[in-house]
Amino acid sequence: MLVLTEAAAETIDELTGRPGLPESAGLRISTLTGGERTAESWNAALTAEPGPADEVFQVRRGRLYLDPNAAGRLADKVLDVQTANDGEVVFHVRKQEADSAE
Repeated sequence: MLVLTEAAAETIDELTGRPGLPESAGLRISTLTGGERTAESWNAALTAEPGPADEVFQVRRGRLYLDPNAAGRLADKVLDVQTANDGEVVFHVRKQEADSAE
């Protein structure tokens, strides 16, 4: 299952809670395909509602929508975020660390 860092959860809440957005607004993550990409590419964008096959996650007050392909590829990942000095938000995906108790 996708894990969100505290910073990612806070950012999703802030983005989806902006004035003027509908109650159903969420951050939608989808995979980009085609072209000459050799690494996985992701698209994250605010959307008014989820796609018909999207997985929906409640993030405190906000929502996260994952398209079916992204949901499968992110199932064992961690979603984190960094905010640049100019205010640009950049999400990062990394592998979950194995439980050292095993």
